[in-house]
Amino acid sequence: MKPLYMLALLAALTPATAAVAAGSDDSAPPEPTETTTECADGQIWDDTAKACVTPEQGAMSDDALYRAARELAYAGHYDHALAVLAVAENQNDPRILNYKGFAHRKAGRMAEGMAYYQAALAIDPDYVLARSYMGQALVAEGDVLAARDQLQEIAARGGRDSWAYAALEEALLGRETTW
Repeated sequence: MKPLYMLALLAALTPATAAVAAGSDDSAPPEPTETTTECADGQIWDDTAKACVTPEQGAMSDDALYRAARELAYAGHYDHALAVLAVAENQNDPRILNYKGFAHRKAGRMAEGMAYYQAALAIDPDYVLARSYMGQALVAEGDVLAARDQLQEIAARGGRDSWAYAALEEALLGRETTW
């Protein structure tokens, strides 16, 4: 578990090449593609090849890998999503770190998930989706005060009208959220 905390420290010291704005909260669920409707476990759809492929580093853009991993995570294929994220070129992209956190958390590995959320926020403190997911994890762990702190941070960083804020607020009210 110690290496994951080192990841958070490393991410804090490494400049990111992709920052995510406070308004980019990915609130709409991804539309199912061939990745979740046709591809075998371990594969994702490659629009260029028009085929299911095993993800390999450098073969697809990080954006394409992120979209595929997000789709897989929404479909509940957390370990498959992690495998896709593992081949992304920029392992310090806050989106990649955030979805690693999400997949680990949803797979029951809360400590690992929290370490990835913290790493994403060390790179981009304004990434309100990571704050929301981390806050929802804190609610699940019973740390309501820390989750409320994340809700206040989301508001302070311009995310008061975002899905990220609304989802964390629902979790704090004890309501089931999609994520």
